[in-house]
Amino acid sequence: MSQQTASFAAGCFWGVEARFRAVEGVLDAVSGYMGGHTQNPSYQDICRGDTGHAEAVQVTFDDEQVSYDELLDLFFDSHNPTTLNRQGPDFGSQYRSAVFWHDEDQRTATEQKISEVNASGKWPDPVVTQLAKAPEFWRAEEYHQRYFEKNGAGFCKV
Repeated sequence: MSQQTASFAAGCFWGVEARFRAVEGVLDAVSGYMGGHTQNPSYQDICRGDTGHAEAVQVTFDDEQVSYDELLDLFFDSHNPTTLNRQGPDFGSQYRSAVFWHDEDQRTATEQKISEVNASGKWPDPVVTQLAKAPEFWRAEEYHQRYFEKNGAGFCKV
């Protein structure tokens, strides 16, 4: 087994986490916050929209069972990567589309995938997904972890 880490932001982290958890080869998916300047942010901090963080999911996966490219496909198929700071009814920079890369291979693969998505014609507008080196990941409060398993789908679409 070759364990890897990938980090994605695609709006409400509850649905993103649930999608990745359902993939064979994903060992764990954790909801949290990335990409901002506030140390150890809380959900209340994130909701203010001034921390710079996005709601994100950190995925641990076995790359012998699922490739990073397959995870990128799921990421880009799971949300609209052409809307800036908005997914469905959620708006603000905390709901931005972002890929936080952990090594140069992930950066290169994500750049290639963005080019493919743009060339596919699936979206009328270009991809605005932020691509950044993975900063520190801050785990969200426990009530956000496996939210759908605990509470049902609620208002976030899975």
